[in-house]
Amino acid sequence: MNKPAVIQLRLPRSVKDGVERWAKLDGTSMNQLIASAVAEKLSALETADFFERRANQADLAAFDRIFDRAGGTDTREGDELPKGYRRTGR
Repeated sequence: MNKPAVIQLRLPRSVKDGVERWAKLDGTSMNQLIASAVAEKLSALETADFFERRANQADLAAFDRIFDRAGGTDTREGDELPKGYRRTGR
């Protein structure tokens, strides 16, 4: 593990009380709970950023050509688009 960085953190009293309560229930320290929560948030942000960057690379014209070509199989039950669905352009 990397050498931990030490930071001073100011939390509203209600948030600090919640962290303290959940750390106790979880059997961990407040530090471990906060570090875990921050890591989870960073993971969620990185994941959202990854998919947004991938979506921006999409070639929607190629998608339409492939999707609209003849042949293939019918849509499987449960894979239908919702009624009233309209794809929005970028």
